[in-house]
Amino acid sequence: MAQIYKIDGRQLERAYKGKLSGFNKWKQAEHAAEWVLLPENMGERLSIDETLLHEDLRTFVSNKDGHGKHGTLVASVSGTKASDVINILMKIPEEKRLAVKEVTMDFSDSMYTIATKAFPNAEIVVDCFHIIKRCTDAIEEIRLKEKREAIKEQNKQKAEHKKKLEKRAKRRKYYRKNHPKNYKGKKRGRKPMRLNQRFKPVELSNGDTHVELLTRSRYLLMQNGGEWGDKQRERAKLLFKMHPRIQEAYGHVCSLRAIFRNKDLTKEEARVKLHEWYQRVAESKLREIKAARDAIKYKEEEVLNYFNNRSTNASAESLNSKMKGFRAQIRGVQDLPFFLFRVATIFG
Repeated sequence: MAQIYKIDGRQLERAYKGKLSGFNKWKQAEHAAEWVLLPENMGERLSIDETLLHEDLRTFVSNKDGHGKHGTLVASVSGTKASDVINILMKIPEEKRLAVKEVTMDFSDSMYTIATKAFPNAEIVVDCFHIIKRCTDAIEEIRLKEKREAIKEQNKQKAEHKKKLEKRAKRRKYYRKNHPKNYKGKKRGRKPMRLNQRFKPVELSNGDTHVELLTRSRYLLMQNGGEWGDKQRERAKLLFKMHPRIQEAYGHVCSLRAIFRNKDLTKEEARVKLHEWYQRVAESKLREIKAARDAIKYKEEEVLNYFNNRSTNASAESLNSKMKGFRAQIRGVQDLPFFLFRVATIFG
């Protein structure tokens, strides 16, 4: 606006903050850096998540029925410590807290404690996307382990190549010293190898080296096979042929993803399918996938609550994205209370 009207931008910003915005009359300005509470935005379906907006993580509670617009933000509390967030949420009138029927969240134990203490009547739903992400993180662990081994093997080949060149250099030096050239212009034997020749790793059929194949397969393994392009499909074929452990782990994740994508399953039917998946993982030797299975098993009831209403934590992730977009528009956060005032004005 300052550029359009040819005025000093800093002066306009000071005028907006001091007079036009109403920030000076905002009742929560004194404690805004620590917490902001808007109990009038409470609803029956809430989401809880944490995000980094300034110097530390903040916990945000949002109303799904707000759809990321005005009336969405319920609370913003500095930090993720359960006791601190619970103390602030307890300021909301009890009848409103008891009226909450559903709270969606990720795998965080602190978020689980907050939700159960502040909203005792609510059904806790662990977001299905975070469940799949927990399993794809297990694949990522296996991929990185295989990549380290591939780099180690490539460094070994590079050392052997260097040793081979040094050996050839010694032989050539010895030959030139003891067998001076008496046949100028004549070529004897094979073409001499350059002693400064760089090491070149073996290329696979798609043009990747072994290390490059593992590096470029990162995002491929996060997707469903039906979403792959032709080049990704070719890369996956090579990857699975060379690394059967990654193929096995990817198969387990795809079978779990299929359970959550089935829109016809009831909660009890999904429980049976999930237990069958547990059994298949138990027969595997992949400790990373077993660790992901144990995390799901620990909160099985909250995971299966997804099949009641197919609720996810997408609304909270969307709100986080919008707040970060707003932060980018104003070139970062210099005055945290004023920034939270503007966030509360837009989303509160």
